[in-house]
Amino acid sequence: MPYLSVLVPIYNEADNLISLINEIRDTLDDKINYELIYVDDGSTDDSWQILKSTAQEFNKLRIIRHRISYGQSVAILTGVKAAQAKWIVTLDGDGQNDPADILNLLAIIDNNSQIKMVTGLRRTRQDNWMKRIASTIANKVRCYLLKDATLDTGCGLKLFDRSAFLELPHFNHIHRFLPALFLRNGYKVISQKVNHRPRYKGKSKYGIFDRLGVGIIDLLGVMWLQKRSCKAEIIEDIK
Repeated sequence: MPYLSVLVPIYNEADNLISLINEIRDTLDDKINYELIYVDDGSTDDSWQILKSTAQEFNKLRIIRHRISYGQSVAILTGVKAAQAKWIVTLDGDGQNDPADILNLLAIIDNNSQIKMVTGLRRTRQDNWMKRIASTIANKVRCYLLKDATLDTGCGLKLFDRSAFLELPHFNHIHRFLPALFLRNGYKVISQKVNHRPRYKGKSKYGIFDRLGVGIIDLLGVMWLQKRSCKAEIIEDIK
């Protein structure tokens, strides 16, 4: 069984696939036992063909394809269900997350068994100024309302316990609220500064205002979930 499942959800990232896979291999090969899972969320470009060709030569690579695009959160859930390892690390498929940071995140959970999630905090955002400002405002509002002490839930680089993730209530766009939901279930979450790189190829799938309305609804929904947490603390279990 692998120690780590590296999960990369993608949609129309044909130009970034090979370079990112090679970086992941350079980082993890001969260091830890891992598997690499790519979930193609209904791409309409050559992504799936490239992944199939790569998987024939790289036996650690597992590829899964959605019939249509369901969104990033659904792609992550598909990958986590398929994963074999206890620990899952997610990266965006555009190459802006640095695979070299994976080992830094793993070092944190190796030293503290109470931590069930480490979320990346991008040191220097390599996005345009409007996107950075909008993200900063959204993160501060969310952090204030949810009290999740996380300043960058939009970072695609996250490490978490698979079993703890599968206990969560699941809905579309959940990936932006994972720290709050892990905390809701009584798990320890911390942030770790990570590298962030410019997007050199392909196009961003998210605009500044395209998900504002649904984001507000999601935020209110998570606040509702927080107030209705019902996880029991077991003090004895005699068999």
